Amino acid sequence: MGLALKKPDDVAGAAWPAIMIGLFVAFGGVLFGYDTGTIGGILGMEYWQTQFATNGRDSITPAEESLIVSILSAGTFFGALLAAPVADNLGRKMGLILSCGIVFNLGVILQTASTAQPMFIAGRFFAGLGVGLVSAMIPLYQSETAPKWIRGTIVGSYQLAITIGLFLAACVNYGTQNRLDSGSYRIPVAVQFAWSLIIVFGMLVLPETPRFLIKQDKHEKAAKALSTLRRLDVDHPSLVEELSEITANHRYEASLSKASYLDCFKGTVGKRLLTGCLLQGLQQLTGVNFIFYYGTAYFQRAGFNNPFIISVITNSVNVISTFPGLYLVEKMGRRNLLLMGAIGMAICQFIVAITGTVAGTTDLAAQRVAIAFVCIYIFFFASSWGPVAWVVTGELFPLKVRAKCLSMTTATNWLLNFAIAYATPYMVNDGGAGYANLGSRVFFVWGSFCFICIFFVWMLIYETKGLALEQVDELYAVISQAWKSKTFTPTISFTEVGEKGEDGRSMSITDVVDRKASTGHVDQSYDGGRAM
Repeated sequence: MGLALKKPDDVAGAAWPAIMIGLFVAFGGVLFGYDTGTIGGILGMEYWQTQFATNGRDSITPAEESLIVSILSAGTFFGALLAAPVADNLGRKMGLILSCGIVFNLGVILQTASTAQPMFIAGRFFAGLGVGLVSAMIPLYQSETAPKWIRGTIVGSYQLAITIGLFLAACVNYGTQNRLDSGSYRIPVAVQFAWSLIIVFGMLVLPETPRFLIKQDKHEKAAKALSTLRRLDVDHPSLVEELSEITANHRYEASLSKASYLDCFKGTVGKRLLTGCLLQGLQQLTGVNFIFYYGTAYFQRAGFNNPFIISVITNSVNVISTFPGLYLVEKMGRRNLLLMGAIGMAICQFIVAITGTVAGTTDLAAQRVAIAFVCIYIFFFASSWGPVAWVVTGELFPLKVRAKCLSMTTATNWLLNFAIAYATPYMVNDGGAGYANLGSRVFFVWGSFCFICIFFVWMLIYETKGLALEQVDELYAVISQAWKSKTFTPTISFTEVGEKGEDGRSMSITDVVDRKASTGHVDQSYDGGRAM
């Protein structure tokens, strides 16, 4: 379990193909992480500030800074919403190829060629559109191909790739910060071509997800894809059983209704969608991207020594701290890890806020305390809410609406990302009327949201560790309170669902559970937690 990657003895086939494929696809997170980290450093570069200033000024205004940073998140919001039709019509594989190879690269070309704000802003929007598409499709591809016993670690590796992208950006920015020519910003921006091309050429040789192929009624191709992922013959009993369960689940869902957007808001799916959207929104409201978008500029204005070095340090902590999360997501489970992270983040944010407010940011001792607790906060985020938010949303939804629901949860993440990126300069800086000039007190805002996260996890996050994606449907059908979810054990197979009952109608998940309960094959303790 965890980082040991030890396959359970009762699981047939090889695990490494699906694991390696999932980890490779996660590399797409570098696109988002690197772009986020790059703009944070570029804002602090003297040449870029002078080149892109307007109206004879020697630097850009806070309002211009707000637009330049946040426009990427606006693009990602629309990209995430477009991910559902792209992934459902072109496929998860081709969707990733086109998003990286065409949409994202167009944005990089425009940013690299720009010498003034309009083209740079347009480039950031198209880069964001590509990142939004990719950010919704990567967890989708990973969750549909990974074995259930290691799925959390594989999907969580997307966040690890984001942290690696942030770290690489900090290093490249540090290397070009003192250049007094266009290479100061063009080199960091153009490096992004390498990340997108790695994804494009790699995806060309990877299989489509078996679940998407089943959804397209391409059963032979689905069997072949699953055979590649599990390293089993297409007629191996274990592979036949897994494919039969996926097929039966899809047929059951298709028999209920068409997969419309309206279906995403009905029944337990609506509850799951609310959970996913709140989870992704709160991940942003913990304030992590304040540090990575504006950290260099904030530390610079606050009088901290060596702000670029501080950026490299915080990004290093971010990368290293993600590894414990990839282990703990399968060891502790999703629910416990999110609770631990929320508590730790809240404490750290309040300490940073109190230190900066009482002692100021120019005092050397206060600076050291603030940097130390920012790093501890990053540890808690990177080992919990960073990866686990993507893990949970990747596991929540039925196949028929999975792409649609994931696109909406991811869009929520980017919508809040945009709001924070746009509002932060007005919240933190002193620019006259309309500026709050909070300074270090902004950490009180992030800390308060971290406190809200604690109650959110307790009330709404179900434990999905060790469950097949199809078994999550049964979990939500029979358990109504999230805090009771750890007692759940799957009892049904989707090959049973849809069979004719005594009244001649097809049985639902709840019907099968009730039948087994009446014959003593289901733990009667579930009756108290039955979803209505």
